[in-house]
Amino acid sequence: MTEALYGFAALLVLVFLRVPLAFAMGIVGFAGFYYLTGNVNAAEAMAARRVVDTAMDYGLSVIPLFILMGNFVSHAGLSDALFRASNGFLGHRKGGQAMATIVACGGFSAICGSSLATCATMGRVAMPQMRKYGYKDSLASASIAAGGTLGILIPPSVMLVIYGILTETSIRELFAAGFIPGILGIFLYLGAVKWVLWRDPEAGPAAQKVPWPERIAALKSVGSTLALFVLVIGGIYLGIFTPTEAAGIGAMGAFLIALMRRSLSPRVLMNVLMDTVRTTAMLFAVVLTALIFANFINRAGLPNDLLALVSGMNVAPFVVILTIIAIYVVLGCVFESMSMLLLTVPVFFPVVAGLGYDLVWFGILVVIVIEISLITPPVGMNVFVLRAVLPDVATGTIFRGVTPFWVAGTLRALLVLLLPGIVLFLPDLLY
Repeated sequence: MTEALYGFAALLVLVFLRVPLAFAMGIVGFAGFYYLTGNVNAAEAMAARRVVDTAMDYGLSVIPLFILMGNFVSHAGLSDALFRASNGFLGHRKGGQAMATIVACGGFSAICGSSLATCATMGRVAMPQMRKYGYKDSLASASIAAGGTLGILIPPSVMLVIYGILTETSIRELFAAGFIPGILGIFLYLGAVKWVLWRDPEAGPAAQKVPWPERIAALKSVGSTLALFVLVIGGIYLGIFTPTEAAGIGAMGAFLIALMRRSLSPRVLMNVLMDTVRTTAMLFAVVLTALIFANFINRAGLPNDLLALVSGMNVAPFVVILTIIAIYVVLGCVFESMSMLLLTVPVFFPVVAGLGYDLVWFGILVVIVIEISLITPPVGMNVFVLRAVLPDVATGTIFRGVTPFWVAGTLRALLVLLLPGIVLFLPDLLY
């Protein structure tokens, strides 16, 4: 256990020295394994085997396919269509455009699967409209930043795919489990908008009412994309095809939608493919080195030692879960979401499984807490992404605005913690 703790300390030092996380985890994992075995050939064989096994894992092909699907949809102008559709039904209410932004973020993230991409895309679409009607920057920017966090929970989610790979948990069950908490998150964020307006009625003026013919036309413009979502997720839930097959169907469907919208030129197609390759390469580099680091941690016996320590303390398992959540909240102030997941899950999930908790439920809880960290100072990755998209909005303004949404996210985490049935209802229906 001591060697593992030294390894985490060395990793933190490298990260604070601005060494890229993928390099830092690979260096510490390889060096730590060599230290434990005393054999450099064993460390080389471990790293080589992990790289080859991961690269040949058929299940991992779901990651680039879902990324490709999201990129096609992004370039097809879906974000504008979703915002117009949701704004048509909500925009004429007090704070309606902020609510429309959250609903559009939920819909866009259901296809895109990335919080940062959702936040950046919707920031360009929704912010000009809210400013047009006199929204305060705090509410307008916060609704985008908070709505963007939905991208890592509502399926298809790359974060859930990676969690499933790390813990050998069914991706199909994880996708089913993430649906109700994702919808719950949308409603709680809508409640946060209402709270802001109760405190400050001038923060979100009502916009003009959209005539019904325009509302119907806006709905029709997103019909094909909604049909694609139902096909992909419904097919997974019903067991018609595997998540990998669903990702392939989704990518092809998104390609056809982009063609029908006439938004694909040769240059755009090349950009979509290059963005997919870059994102996939980045994710695979982090996943590979995280698995090498996890091999070192497991070889050092940290998960087993932690479980023995917890068992010897005679504390309630619920207290252990609360402690793990507190650790995630603290880490969220320093690390971005993917880093947290890859660093902590290999350590925590054996402890959680040993205490008898459901790993599907734990995965959803972890992702929800990570969502909260995306809008938690001082890092708050969604806030800084939005700050880059909206350079004239101060970081402090966004952080002040997201406070009610942070509270709403915390409430959702507590509900999932206390009522596991929220998460496990749909997965239980699969069998």
